[in-house]
Amino acid sequence: MTTLSLRALNRALLQRQFLLARTDETPQAVLARLVAMQAQEPNWPFVGLWSRIRDFEHAGLTNLLADGRVVRSGLLRSTQHLAVAGDFRRFRPLLQPVLDRTASTVHFRRGNAGLDTGELVAAGLRILGGHAMPRRELARRLAAEHPGRDGRLLAAEVELRAAVVHDPATAGWGAWGTRSAVSVTAVGVGAPASAQELVRRYLAAFGPASVKDVQAWSGLTRLGEIVETMRGELRRHRDPHGRELVDLAGAELPDPDTPAPVRLLPGFDNVLLGHADRTRIISDEDRKRIMPGRALVRPAFLVDGRVHGSWSLSGGELRLTPFRPLPAAARAALEEEAQRLLPFVGGESVFFESR
Repeated sequence: MTTLSLRALNRALLQRQFLLARTDETPQAVLARLVAMQAQEPNWPFVGLWSRIRDFEHAGLTNLLADGRVVRSGLLRSTQHLAVAGDFRRFRPLLQPVLDRTASTVHFRRGNAGLDTGELVAAGLRILGGHAMPRRELARRLAAEHPGRDGRLLAAEVELRAAVVHDPATAGWGAWGTRSAVSVTAVGVGAPASAQELVRRYLAAFGPASVKDVQAWSGLTRLGEIVETMRGELRRHRDPHGRELVDLAGAELPDPDTPAPVRLLPGFDNVLLGHADRTRIISDEDRKRIMPGRALVRPAFLVDGRVHGSWSLSGGELRLTPFRPLPAAARAALEEEAQRLLPFVGGESVFFESR
């Protein structure tokens, strides 16, 4: 087995994520390649696609949402994602045990103690009736049917246990900050995809990777058994620590010396969340800065393919915060990329903030 350096793994990841060079692929094709894009904050996937697609405009994703070709819902790791509708309908049943596990935590047991889970989900689907409904109205009506219980917890559990997608308007580009008036609609799903297909799709976007990496990304467990059934179709490598990695047999590994351009990543970007061991793109020290808590992943920027700082937008000012001094050429390239992003995010100026 070939041992791959961190730099080799970094360049492979960037290439598969369209971060070594912007692509001319359509937004739908890029979303399909990435499997899904994390979307707690609805605006962030727009920025993620801007960083990956040449000449990307908001309408490229807005139209897909409006047409129902892309949907927003709970998916990987029980978190909100955008996915191509066909992928959502096939991968949601496969990933449903992960969402059920989340719905069974102490947080939800405070609201559903003594309730039959199947009856609660059936009530939620009956209330929704196949039409879009504000989440707060679903919560109100569930609370009315179950006096003394927190309707918000009941509604959130229904969203986890049933295939419920968000109204396109609540998933589209708009004001920064997660919208409170989310509308949801129950949808049908198809036959579940196989775990083998999910592994293949993951490796196409994030490989080479370990079994633990696939599990951390998907939330599924016991995938080692699945990968073993695929032994004949996968290539094996080792990482710098001697751990086994797997990859698609025909997947390209770019030259580790391939230059990596400066890139601005949105909050919760896939490339930072796709592995259990993320040192191929971010150091453990910088990971604490970008991910200070379980529920927060700050926007970051890449220099030579690795996280070198964070950025934010406030009052029209795009603020860049390097974690360590930048060479003059890298600083100039970063400022140029930030200036290009300004009109897309409605900013007015770029400012470097020293730590």
